[in-house]
Amino acid sequence: MKLKENFVLREVADTWVVLPLGEATLDFNGMLSLNESGAMLWRVLEQGGDRMALVDALTSEYDVSRPDAEADVDAFLNKLMHSGCLEL
Repeated sequence: MKLKENFVLREVADTWVVLPLGEATLDFNGMLSLNESGAMLWRVLEQGGDRMALVDALTSEYDVSRPDAEADVDAFLNKLMHSGCLEL
């Protein structure tokens, strides 16, 4: 799994958003808002991290159990898949 090209993470007015660039604007209408933890997970994906790396990052950064982190990561990845930002 990896992030599709032509999507960027930006901080706009204290909010993290994913914006499409170039051809991605044809299929992706608008922007995707992320919270602080979502932005951190996005950056892990940008560096080539896999699901386990995301879970590890979440448990090391936040006081969350591993099962809860796994559920949160799965929800995050699902959101990215449905938004068209992620490919397998």
